[in-house]
Amino acid sequence: MLRDTEFRGSSGYLMLAVLPLALLALLAAAITAFRADRDGIGVLILLGVGLLSVLLGGFFIVHPNEGKALTLFGKYVGTARAPGLWYANPFYTKKAVSLKVRNFETTKLKVNDAHANPVEIGAIVVWKVIDTVEALFEVDDYEKYVHMQSEAALRTLASSYPYDAHRTGEISLSTHTAEISKGLSEALHERFAKAGVEVIESRISHLAYAPEIAAAMLQRQQASAIVAARQTIVDGAVGMVESALDQLTAKRIVEFDGDRRAAMVSNLLVVLCSDRAAQPVVNTGSIYQ
Repeated sequence: MLRDTEFRGSSGYLMLAVLPLALLALLAAAITAFRADRDGIGVLILLGVGLLSVLLGGFFIVHPNEGKALTLFGKYVGTARAPGLWYANPFYTKKAVSLKVRNFETTKLKVNDAHANPVEIGAIVVWKVIDTVEALFEVDDYEKYVHMQSEAALRTLASSYPYDAHRTGEISLSTHTAEISKGLSEALHERFAKAGVEVIESRISHLAYAPEIAAAMLQRQQASAIVAARQTIVDGAVGMVESALDQLTAKRIVEFDGDRRAAMVSNLLVVLCSDRAAQPVVNTGSIYQ
């Protein structure tokens, strides 16, 4: 199995000083040969130019946050990471790999959630290459691999959770953003490890019901909100009625029998639970009886 190893070539600046000296020596040899035998000067010059061209092929530049993977006739030699001008074997093949932090946003995917409701979901993934050997030689195109695997992981994640939580403690896509983002990062870490890529951050950037069911789901959310609000009102009204009856009885303001107590409870609940303001009616008929 290939391992990402550090490669340190010769200083390119030193070779820039050595090559002119070699060129001068070549010119001196050419002049000497010309004086000795004028017929061989052309061949010597051609050989010299060819040799010089080959030697110049050994120079390469490494930019900041970049790695140059070097191979010799298909065999991996090492990766140069130190920025600057370097010189190596002219026959080395050099391929640059960016080590910068990169990010992209997935397309808006249409997926069925855990309750089989179609939803639209998208995510932002921040990543970088940490192993040049795996990025270049373990996968065909590591950038395309990252994009495809990100969408595949996002689809799997979205189908594992419901859009809305209908039970207490249930994790949902819309309400548990931190948990969902953490799960997505873990899934991407496993998938990207084969390509020498590290996931720095991932988070959901778009989440909505599919257009064909958005209106129906909005009505469902509104109904759930109304039910929850009514439940709160009823709980509060029951407590208020209980408190009112206890105080009236304790202070002996009114003596209630079974029927009157039931009527009082009914009237108070109607007043407290109604969504409209109550209209008071004063019954004075009993005064004249």
